[in-house]
Amino acid sequence: MCAPTPGLRRVMVLLAAALVSASVAVGEDWREEGVQYGQVGADVILSCASPPGRAQPLVPSLEVEWRRDRAAALPEGCILRDGDLLLPQAKLAAGGAYSCHDGTGQILRSIFLRLGYLPGIPSVTCRASDYENFSCSWTPSVETFLPTRYITTYRKKLLMGDEKWSRTPSSQVGPCVQDPGRPRTCTVPKCEFWSSYRLNITEVNPLGSSFRLLDVTMQAIIKPDPPEGLVVEPVPSAPRRLRVRWQYPASWPKEPHFQLKFRLQYRPVAHGSWSTVETVNLSEVITDAFSGLEHVVQVGAKDFLDAGNWSEWSAEARATPGPGLTVAPGDEATTDAGLESPAEEPSLAPNPEPIDRSDPMEKVAILISLGIFAFFILAVVLGIASIVWLRLRKPSKDETKKHDFLAAAVRMRALPKAQIL
Repeated sequence: MCAPTPGLRRVMVLLAAALVSASVAVGEDWREEGVQYGQVGADVILSCASPPGRAQPLVPSLEVEWRRDRAAALPEGCILRDGDLLLPQAKLAAGGAYSCHDGTGQILRSIFLRLGYLPGIPSVTCRASDYENFSCSWTPSVETFLPTRYITTYRKKLLMGDEKWSRTPSSQVGPCVQDPGRPRTCTVPKCEFWSSYRLNITEVNPLGSSFRLLDVTMQAIIKPDPPEGLVVEPVPSAPRRLRVRWQYPASWPKEPHFQLKFRLQYRPVAHGSWSTVETVNLSEVITDAFSGLEHVVQVGAKDFLDAGNWSEWSAEARATPGPGLTVAPGDEATTDAGLESPAEEPSLAPNPEPIDRSDPMEKVAILISLGIFAFFILAVVLGIASIVWLRLRKPSKDETKKHDFLAAAVRMRALPKAQIL
């Protein structure tokens, strides 16, 4: 068998040292006075001997007796061996308080046994509510029934190479900060929007640890918070219109390079289907509402460049379009002033404010397209005109020959006969 290379040997040594230090740290961190941890389904041994550092008189193993608090008998199948209590393939129900007694009934040692399972690989999801920070949350895949903690770190990916990750600069590695008020969540602050990150979420309990590695790209996980301050109002003298306005979410920094677009959904309360409108503005006028019916409206947000996902819908807001003013059959005779007033004809009443549903970017794109089309048409017309002009100026071969023949004939006729002969 070949010996490993020096570089590989060094890596293996460092990895082994890290594993040893981690196992020692786990054992030390979970050490509690009088508490012993065990794995469900494995053999568990409870020792009557005192822990190291505590003196205890020697007692023959035949005189040792084990008792279990609040239980009539020890777990089924347990074995007394040299003063120790063996629980083969311990079940979860076997946990609890145990005590070891001498022949006189004096307590030699008390142990609280906690049984559980090894950690499983946690399920992790990440989300960025803005372009400066992102947070990750996770759920355990196994209920361990043991105290658990999480170690959360990240490493930023280098811009060079698709599979190279930075390991040398200290600024590239850091903790994903956990918030005590939000269990099982952590935040990576001051991120770079165009960078990628590798998250390491490690679940640790007294029996061991398990981890999940997750590669995160900011553009893929961006998901703004819902817009705020949604207000819906009826438009006076417009029985089918509702004016809607809202604000940016407070968590989204207001920078000109990172804007949001919005999606508006609305429907009558009595109906089940939604109508949807997209806009880049902070207000919109619904023109196809049902007169006299209460409507429910919600709004969502997304990155203007279409990165990531739509936000959750905002809280509902409701309003009812006001009914229009109708003219009774007996009131057909009206004054001239009444005829001039548009407010008395709600079906034809204009909206007090112009409705602009067009996107500014769409206007620019349309203008550019029209300019390109006009330039193309002008170029085609000029090309056709040039070809026609050139063809008109260039005489044909037949005309050239005819012209030469006539010129020769005239020249011969002008010469004397003797010269011709």
